[in-house]
Amino acid sequence: MKSERVIDTISNALCDHSAVRGLFLSGSFGNGRADAYSDIDFVLVSEDGPTDKVAGAWKTAIARTGDIVMWWDRNVRPALINAITADWTRTDVIILKPEQFAAHNQTSLRPLFDHDGLYDQLPKEQPQPQASPARLFRQIEEFIRILGLLHLAAGREEYINGVAGIFHLRTKLIDLMVEETAAPDRGGALHLNRLLTEEQKALITALPAPVAEREAMIATHLAYAKAYLPRARKLAKQRGVDWPERFEVATWDKLQEALGVERPYEV
Repeated sequence: MKSERVIDTISNALCDHSAVRGLFLSGSFGNGRADAYSDIDFVLVSEDGPTDKVAGAWKTAIARTGDIVMWWDRNVRPALINAITADWTRTDVIILKPEQFAAHNQTSLRPLFDHDGLYDQLPKEQPQPQASPARLFRQIEEFIRILGLLHLAAGREEYINGVAGIFHLRTKLIDLMVEETAAPDRGGALHLNRLLTEEQKALITALPAPVAEREAMIATHLAYAKAYLPRARKLAKQRGVDWPERFEVATWDKLQEALGVERPYEV
């Protein structure tokens, strides 16, 4: 079933349900950036929030669009239901009370029905997304922590775990680059092409591939450190975020002691 037919089917199934006060598209369908690969994100407003009654009504509506082959019912987040039907149509819904819905804005939503005029009460503009100082500081600390575990992976000859660590470093580098671009609508995790600049993509593409072998594992960790840490310092300075200097110094001291490596960039 095509996406718009799925949307219409779900909307028609719930429009007259007594517990459902409004239904809105969010995500890429809400902001007009959907493509053939987009999942369909909904926000449902109910006076009592994500009750079993509302969840049951949602499942009945989804079942009208196709055979449900995956169903995650409020177990990832208490207000979130994820579903996939047999043709691999992916739908997510957040079920909110009216006062929780007020945290949204008009530019990120497309009303399907709105019995109480909730949409008109929302602010029009979306605030510029930006990690809080505390969150940015924690992200930087987490990169340094994962980098520091290199001595453990090398010492134990846990090269497969070392490769897993590289993937964590890669994720932190991408998160940092998304912070740098400050795209107004970040969308989901599968939209990196429009969130990163050509320079950023070229840098990530040029980094060495993870290999479960000691010297390659060490070299790749250092390459990610060289790519991440100077950029993170610059962004932290711009945002007025303190740098975890003692933690970074202690980490490089440990890596030098255990592995004989030096910090691969100048401070």
